[in-house]
Amino acid sequence: MLSRRDFHRLTLAGVPASLAFAKINSKIGGVQFGVQSYSFRDRPLDEAIKGMVDVGLGECELWQGHLEPKGDREALRKWRTTVPMDFFREVRKKFDDAGIELYAYNYSFRPEFTDEEVARGFEMAKALGVSRITASSTVPMAKRIDPYAVKAQIVVGMHNHSVDKPGEFATAQSLLDAMAGNSKYIAVNLDVGHFTGANQDPVAFLKEHHVRIVTLHIKDMKRNVGPATPFGEGDAPIKEVLQILKQNRYNIPANIEYEYKGGDTVAEVKKCFEYCKDALK
Repeated sequence: MLSRRDFHRLTLAGVPASLAFAKINSKIGGVQFGVQSYSFRDRPLDEAIKGMVDVGLGECELWQGHLEPKGDREALRKWRTTVPMDFFREVRKKFDDAGIELYAYNYSFRPEFTDEEVARGFEMAKALGVSRITASSTVPMAKRIDPYAVKAQIVVGMHNHSVDKPGEFATAQSLLDAMAGNSKYIAVNLDVGHFTGANQDPVAFLKEHHVRIVTLHIKDMKRNVGPATPFGEGDAPIKEVLQILKQNRYNIPANIEYEYKGGDTVAEVKKCFEYCKDALK
C-alpha cells in the first residue's frame, strides 16, 4: 500500500493521483469526519488538499475562498458570473484523485448578491458534483434563495455565528425562522462552536432538528461570544455531540473547522481529529 508521502511524490511527478491512492476512509464509529477547507485558509487549494491527505480526512466542505480570486466587489462579481463551469469540474477531479469526497460547497449568499450571482452558485455546485451548499447568509435571504434551491434540487444549509446581529444567524430561533415558510431545501449547517458562543444549546438543537442539518462544524469556543479555543479547552459539548451522532447513526458529517490561534495548520488539524477520535471511545 502506498503511503501518503508516496502519494505526494507520485502526484508531483505527474502520475495520476487516481492511480496512486484509494479513497480515504475517515469514518470513525459510524461518524463521518471531514473538514471545512477554511481550516487550511493559509494555503492554496492544492496545498490544502495535500493537508487533508496528510491528516487522513476523506470528506470536505469546500470554502469558496479557495476558489475565488482576490479583488474588489465588482471584479469578484464578474468572476462569479463569467467563470467557465469546467473550472469547477477540474476542482472536483482534484478531490477525486486525492481520494476525498467533496460533500458540499460553501458559497455564502449575501444581500448584495445579484440574482445572477445567486443562480451561478447553484451552477457551480452542480459542476462540482455536490448536492449541498453551505452559506453564511441572512434570514431574509432564505426566501430569496429558496426558489433557486428548489429548481436545482440542491439543499442550502444556513451557517450560524456567535455574534447576534439583525438578520444574521446566531440563535436557534433565527435558524428556525429561515426554514419556516420555505421548502425542504432550506436547512442548517450547525456550527457547534459558534452556537455555544451564542449561549445556545447545540445538543438540544441536534436532537430535535437533525433531519434538517446538512453538516456540523466541529470547533470549540467559550460561551458569551468568547474566542475559539483548542478542542477541549472551551465550552462546546463536542464529545456529547459526537456521541449523539454515533449512538443515533445520524447521517451528518462532522466537519472539523480549525479556527483558534495555533501553530502549523496540518499539525493542529491532526490534533483536532485525534480529539474527535478519542471522544468516540
